[in-house]
Parts: sequence; structure tokens; C-alpha cells
Amino acid sequence: MILTDIFSMILRLAELAFGAIVAGINGQYLHDVRNTSSWDQGRFIYTEVVAGVAIFFALIWLFPFAGSFVHWPVDLVISICWFVAFGLLVNYLNGSCGYVFAWDDVSFRRGEGCGRFKAVIAFAFLSAICWLVSAIIGFMWVRDRETRAYRRRTWYRSRV
Repeated sequence: MILTDIFSMILRLAELAFGAIVAGINGQYLHDVRNTSSWDQGRFIYTEVVAGVAIFFALIWLFPFAGSFVHWPVDLVISICWFVAFGLLVNYLNGSCGYVFAWDDVSFRRGEGCGRFKAVIAFAFLSAICWLVSAIIGFMWVRDRETRAYRRRTWYRSRV
């Protein structure tokens, strides 16, 4: 029981950190292009919203308690949202910054557009994986608890 709580906290901390990194870098980009059309920046706005929702839920569910894995459907939905954001950002680059998984120019420094975009893509993918692992572990945890709680008796051993 304590091992699952520790693992849950580690996953939530990683989800929180990855969401904050994506929100920070993506927010800086949105601030730089604030005078452009919102329709042109839709994928970045979507990514910022997903990062905000992920940060919110990671903070709420960071503290361990007995039902920390009961929220696995929300974890799965947030993971899907992160995968969609990852796909939208990869589609936006469309090879203009080189191969998507070539991480040699990933940087947080100002002025390196391709490096910042690849950092956002990388941390969006890592966050999606963390949320997915959290959902899978949560599903297994809940299924294990339900099978322990429900034991059907046979008709001939009834206490009635």
C-alpha cells in the first residue's frame, strides 16, 4: 500500500513538472505572438489549456489518500488530450526543424525557436506517458480492490 502511494506521488510530481514546463515555454511563445490571429495559434492555445488542466489535477491528486487511483478515467482522458497536443505540435513543425525525435537542438534558451518547440513536444509526450501509466495503474488498482471486495457465495452455503 505504501509503495503504491509513493509511486503515485512520483507520477503526480512528474506530471506536474512536465505540465509546468510545457505551460511556461508555450506561454512565452503565445506572449510573443499575442497580436496575431487566435485561429492561427489554436494548437498552442489548446496545448496551454491542456497543460493548465493537467497542472490543476496533478496538484489536487498529488497528496496520497486511499482513493488516489480511483480517478483513472480522468487520467486516461488527460493522457489522450496530451497525445492530441503532441500530434498537433508535431504536425505544425512538419519537418521544418528537422526530424521530430532529433533532440540535439532542444534548449530552453530564448531565441532558439526549433529547440523550444522540440522541448514542448518532448515534455508533452512525457506528460502523456505519465498520465497513461497513472491510468493503467489506477485501473489495475481499482480492479484488484473490486475483486477482493466482492466474493459471491454459493447457494448451498447461504446463511439465511
